[in-house]
Amino acid sequence: MKRSRVSKPATPPAASDAGRSRLGDLTRPISVDRRITRRRRSTVLLGVVALAIAGAIAAALFVLPVQTYFAQDVSIERRQGQLDQLEAVNAELQAEVDRLRTADGIREAAREEIGFAEPGERRLTLLALPDLPTDLPDGWPYSMVSDIIALRRA
Repeated sequence: MKRSRVSKPATPPAASDAGRSRLGDLTRPISVDRRITRRRRSTVLLGVVALAIAGAIAAALFVLPVQTYFAQDVSIERRQGQLDQLEAVNAELQAEVDRLRTADGIREAAREEIGFAEPGERRLTLLALPDLPTDLPDGWPYSMVSDIIALRRA
């Protein structure tokens, strides 16, 4: 069995040698033939595009959710106002139901809804006057009537 012997280099490799230090890889200039773009102008343009994409991603992840959060606050306040109004209406309706469950409430509702009258009472029904027509023709007797209607409305 033969052994080969490789001698050690006389000087230790420098830290900037390939594969030794990542810092050396970042700080060492890249040769022209290995660059992504050949000209500096296209490199700057590529950087600007990359920055714009990064900005769009940051806006999508941070700015838009914050705007939505504040918009939700406004929506919640509006819905809370609607809820308060509905609760007030429900409270009024519950008070009306409680009043109608009493004997006096039943009697009053029967009088209003079906015209109930107790023994010995006489019920008179008065209808509201119908609206007068306002589209009268022009001319002598009708102009006076139109003036009277206008005065009554005022």
